[in-house]
Amino acid sequence: QVALDVRMYLRDECKEAVALIKDVISALCHVAEQHQHTIMPGYTHLQRAQPVTFAHHLLAYGMMLARDISRLNDAAKRMNLSPLGAAALAGTTHPIDRYVTAEALGFDGYSLNSMDAVSDRDHCVELCADLSILMMHLSRLSEELILWSSWEFKFIELSDQFTTGSSIMPQKKNSDMAELVRGKTGRVYGDLTTLLVMLKGLPLAYNKDMQEDKEAVFDAFDTAKLCLTVYAPMIATMKVNEDNMLAAAKGGFINATDLADYLAKKGVPFRTAYKLTGQIVADCAKSGKALEDLTLDEYKVYSDVFDDGLYDAISLKNCVARRVSAGGAAPANLKAQFEYLRGVIND
Repeated sequence: QVALDVRMYLRDECKEAVALIKDVISALCHVAEQHQHTIMPGYTHLQRAQPVTFAHHLLAYGMMLARDISRLNDAAKRMNLSPLGAAALAGTTHPIDRYVTAEALGFDGYSLNSMDAVSDRDHCVELCADLSILMMHLSRLSEELILWSSWEFKFIELSDQFTTGSSIMPQKKNSDMAELVRGKTGRVYGDLTTLLVMLKGLPLAYNKDMQEDKEAVFDAFDTAKLCLTVYAPMIATMKVNEDNMLAAAKGGFINATDLADYLAKKGVPFRTAYKLTGQIVADCAKSGKALEDLTLDEYKVYSDVFDDGLYDAISLKNCVARRVSAGGAAPANLKAQFEYLRGVIND
């Protein structure tokens, strides 16, 4: 009966968690729709790399959360087999119909091995693993929100509802809710580890150790749902500083790849174009200039291949707009992403 009740309880928990994840995806899509042409630097190694749009960046997290929904739904489906009727471990001599009770309780069927039915806690482990991945995604986004809120970035400003001041520094506005979500992630990881360690040496069938399953998996769901409840309104109410994003995108030479591509399209071998662009970037860095600041005559010092078309090639707006390969950063690709995520939300 306990094994049965846990499955029924977790089945409902999965539905609640999925609904909350959909709220976060919806909030991400709402903000992304408003910033389909807001240019910001994309990063690798936390270094400015290439220009993207804020919408494209946010929807990357939408895709992560969509996979979290898929994982939880899959786990819930695998879990949806009734253990009722397995008795202590060997079944019963009474003429029961396990299918009738399974159907009455909303299960897709019943476990085919009575020993497995009473000792299986895979569903608890799998759901904690799924929630750990979900929390990892929220933690990664939290880290970005914390960075973006800092004076060093100032890309966004979180609502006062989700920040706090300092006990002694009146100028502070700390991203406490995002920090708490980041911190709670470790707690869910701990719940997963608890289950794995508890189960790793248990022989069949039931052992009293298994009563530890409930505290861990219940806590994992409670923690994840609490974080999700905070997240949707935190995203929906944040202010986006488009000018700061664009100013950051103009620094760091994030259009250097496009300059090299421009040379390659002019017939310069890419290895040569890469080296030449690197030299131009190094010289600009020394002189405090951006690639757009150099005159055509200055460019021709490096190569006669350069013409007026280079400025069109390295325009940040054009750099983004030309990333039209499927899934790329071009605003033209956002429609497919929105349609996919809306399908996930409405499923």
